Amino acid sequence: MTVLAVVFAALAAALHIWIFVMESVRWEHPSTRRTFQMSADEAAATREMAYNQGFYNLFLAVTTLAGLALLGTDQTSAGRALVFAGCGSMVAAAVVLVARSPQRLRAGVAQGTIPLLAVVSLAVATVG
Repeated sequence: MTVLAVVFAALAAALHIWIFVMESVRWEHPSTRRTFQMSADEAAATREMAYNQGFYNLFLAVTTLAGLALLGTDQTSAGRALVFAGCGSMVAAAVVLVARSPQRLRAGVAQGTIPLLAVVSLAVATVG
């Protein structure tokens, strides 16, 4: 189960790094606008907000990756805590997205499923 948790957490971190790239680097690019279903004017108007939000996603990924790195050392408790914090925050953000904007259910599921699987599999590995 720990191997599953590591795989899911690494995938969740990779996804959130990609979200960072879209939000902070490529926000006004046509493919990113299509992904987020917005016009060029909407992208321009929300550029600063997206830039900040992208870094938030990057920091969640970094937290998770730091936890994964610690899992391979004698600091496994700290590693588990960081993976739980990073992936748990990703799940919470997905829940907030869907609760606030039900029309974004697909995005919330895409954003939250992999980190949820990481949290569940790590919890099972920790307890079992």
